[in-house]
Amino acid sequence: MSVVEPGSAGAGLIGRVKDILTKPGPTWDVIDGEQPTVQSLYTGYVMPLAAIPAVAQAIGMTVFGAGAFGVVVKWSPVTAIVQAIVGYALSLVLVFVLALIIEALAPNFGGTKDRIQALKVAAYGYTASWVAGIFAIFPPIAMLALLGGLYSLYLLYLGLPKLMKTPEDKALPYTAVVVVVAIVVSFIITMVMGSVAVMTGAGAGMMSGAQVSGTVKLPGGEGSVDVGKLAAAAKAIESGESGPATDPEALKAYLPASVAGFTRGEVSTSSGGAAGIEGSEAEAEYAKGEANLRLQVTDLGQAGALAGMAGAFKVKSSKETATGYEKMGVVNGRMTQESYDRSDKSGEYSVLVGERFMVHARGSGVSMDELKAAVEAVGLSRLEAAAKAG
Repeated sequence: MSVVEPGSAGAGLIGRVKDILTKPGPTWDVIDGEQPTVQSLYTGYVMPLAAIPAVAQAIGMTVFGAGAFGVVVKWSPVTAIVQAIVGYALSLVLVFVLALIIEALAPNFGGTKDRIQALKVAAYGYTASWVAGIFAIFPPIAMLALLGGLYSLYLLYLGLPKLMKTPEDKALPYTAVVVVVAIVVSFIITMVMGSVAVMTGAGAGMMSGAQVSGTVKLPGGEGSVDVGKLAAAAKAIESGESGPATDPEALKAYLPASVAGFTRGEVSTSSGGAAGIEGSEAEAEYAKGEANLRLQVTDLGQAGALAGMAGAFKVKSSKETATGYEKMGVVNGRMTQESYDRSDKSGEYSVLVGERFMVHARGSGVSMDELKAAVEAVGLSRLEAAAKAG
């Protein structure tokens, strides 16, 4: 099980876990000098530890269940097994994707790009979170797992500058950016888990550095996860393929003078960036009598690959309320989200275009058809062409 060379400090899985948790500083120094392979890191460390929260939750929700106000919900054995398998598989993907992000961002903070070093940071940084996942075996105290998550942030803070060779004064902003990205990816995974996925051979190809492919399908035709697309998106982050963000003045040209009987009013633009990641936006106000809507075109720039990750999760969901609904899915190959409240005729509609641009319309006194017409009027095919050209 050892992921380090025989005879080195903290050799063995249990010893390494104890060392990274109790004396992280010196242990990161030891890890810095090790040269494991991707496969040895996964089989000897990531895979056994990532199984802890998955198995603990399956047991906890099957035996004890969770609930409030006297109502307890338990999983059937089948549901528990399915959730454990999917959560476990997606956790393995998350570690690899996070490693690619760490590597890609390193130069922006004065560090060195190194795939193995980045993977070591991701793998060992998650230790506290995985170990604390044991609390899920008894749902009433499962919230204690958050403590492990917080300690993992500290481990990342200590490990990033040592392994990626960034200056100490840039360790905090480097960690902050990595954490933000990790939260985004984790949120997507949580969204998928909420739909209960069934594995159909999604590969562990990332363990050998081979091409990652396969699909995690959701039951009842509720969507799927394209693992290959997820890996491709991560690679795009690494290479910066999306290029710089579009000039916000150029985005104004996509905003029509009128749409669905609404006349355009004030138009505004903005742009910004952090850590070499840029974004830009153009927004216009439209009015028709007492009704109004706002239409936005946003270029995610070099962060567009993150949208590619979202696109890999082809999840469909819907929720009905007393006065309206919320819906998410894929229309004409594009991820869409919409919500509408019939009581005050207010709603929102957004479309992810070319895994780079987001077109969003929101308004009051409007119909959903009008919001969709506003988004379509931007010219989604033109934006897709711009995304490919960029």
